[in-house]
Amino acid sequence: MSMKATSGISLDNAAVAATPKHLLQFAVDQRYDDYTPVDHAVWRFIMRQNIFFLREYAHKVYFQGLLDTGISFERIPRIQEMNDILAKIEWGAVAVDGFIPPAAFMEFQAYKVLVIACDMRQIHHIEYTPAPDIVHEAAGHAPIIVDREYSNYLQRFGEVGAKAMSSKKDFELYQAIRHLSILKEQPNSGPKEVEEAQKLVEHRQKTLGNPSEMALLSRLHWWTVEYGLIGTMENPKIYGAGLLSSIGESVSCLEPEVKKIPYSIDAANVPFDITTKQPQLFVCRDFKHLRDVLEEFASKMACSVGGLEGINEAIECRNVATCEYSSGLQVSGVFTEIMTDEKNSPIYLRATGKTALAVGNEELEGHGVDYHKEGFGSPIGRWKQTDIVEGKKTNLEFESGITVEGKIDKVLRRNGKVLLISFSNCTAKYGDRVLFDPDWGIYDMAVGERIGSVFNGAADKDAYNQVALIPKERTIKVPSDAKRKKLENLYAQVRKIRESKTGYERLGEIWETQQVEHPEDWLLSMEIYEILDTTDQQPELKAKIEKFLNEKKATTKDFSTLIGWGFRLVEYHKKPEYQATMQASPR
Repeated sequence: MSMKATSGISLDNAAVAATPKHLLQFAVDQRYDDYTPVDHAVWRFIMRQNIFFLREYAHKVYFQGLLDTGISFERIPRIQEMNDILAKIEWGAVAVDGFIPPAAFMEFQAYKVLVIACDMRQIHHIEYTPAPDIVHEAAGHAPIIVDREYSNYLQRFGEVGAKAMSSKKDFELYQAIRHLSILKEQPNSGPKEVEEAQKLVEHRQKTLGNPSEMALLSRLHWWTVEYGLIGTMENPKIYGAGLLSSIGESVSCLEPEVKKIPYSIDAANVPFDITTKQPQLFVCRDFKHLRDVLEEFASKMACSVGGLEGINEAIECRNVATCEYSSGLQVSGVFTEIMTDEKNSPIYLRATGKTALAVGNEELEGHGVDYHKEGFGSPIGRWKQTDIVEGKKTNLEFESGITVEGKIDKVLRRNGKVLLISFSNCTAKYGDRVLFDPDWGIYDMAVGERIGSVFNGAADKDAYNQVALIPKERTIKVPSDAKRKKLENLYAQVRKIRESKTGYERLGEIWETQQVEHPEDWLLSMEIYEILDTTDQQPELKAKIEKFLNEKKATTKDFSTLIGWGFRLVEYHKKPEYQATMQASPR
């Protein structure tokens, strides 16, 4: 597979190739060689635990999807491999750096592209990580989208989310959450620093005001795609990627202490905390139920209702948005004013600063931000019967009372409809108020009886050159010092012994070295114990390691559950159904 060396963009995947430039600027290189032997061991532990637990508790599609997507249980997958696999279901994947803004995340989905945060959780966050990582993306999201009905839901969610109005406060909250997740995953963060970041998230959540469309949609996304349960209220199954990739929460989420609520549009009113386990979860009947709720929400959005309500959403968000006239003409810019008549119907729309005009999400030639750099204003509504003839001086009288008088220089039509009329020597008025003066130059007047749709962002984002707000703070790769490198080397040696099925006699020396130099580590001991149990070798060494692990389990609360799961897996891997699964899994 050919790859751009620095961008992490697959050139051979059709879905990725069709993704516009303004999204692909988020793509980064996976830096696969930066994953350490410890990273691969953590991946292997999580994936094999998932086989054990999720076989019974996950939606049936998930387990089949793990096999169908060809994700290795033994090592972290490459993005290239993911793209080869996903291409079979017309999806793709790009590597990104941690959390990206919700609007960009949604739009990637609309183009059938999974964004994969390529960091690997640290060993102390095996059960649950506060930051997105490759376990969450590759082992959580990818297997479920093998189901066509679900992948269609995901794509439709992306289409709806890409049009959702978002505010500057939304972005500030996103930045605060991203910063907190980075600190929590960073091993050397100070408690005070984390506490301050947590307080900032809480403050921004409390001062968000009325949640925007994007904020509400993000909640629906969280309670379905990330943390959804499916089936009956009595015996629901897991399908949300956040649960599927968190062996700690996938175990605890089905306990009675976690409240189960039937899924409905009301889930949009329930905020979530991304850095901790969830106190309640929503249960949908099936994947069609998800689509029905999404369409119910979409039908009430500004992109569906348009009109004064939609225009006011655009003005309140103070971001670039698009108002689409009933003629099909799209005006993209930062909207600052809407004039209304005595019936409170919108009659004149104004955008300030860089504005562009488009049709069918393609910018009109000559009507980009360079031409409309000072803004754009235009009436909305019908005018009294008047012939529109190029080269003729005309006086348009709108039913609203707005008048536009000047010489028609050009009329732009598409499919028999008039979209735009350009006037010279033009005066536009509403009563005594001058809306356009002849000294201001050419007056380009949009044509349309109403605003049928209002949505987030520019209609043609690439032409508008709408640079997404890419986070400046990068996620942190934990550096390997000399001591850490020695531990990584021990993990590499054990992996080589397990895979080559030779060199078992060296396991005792490796374990003794770990005991002396890295007594805090437990996962390497568990890997050696597993090899000895599988091969029925060196019972004395196996007994010593078992004793060490049991002591760790008894004295260290954080390790108790994990080591218990490790022992459970060693017993399970002897069973025929486990052997069959592992043989079906790619290496």
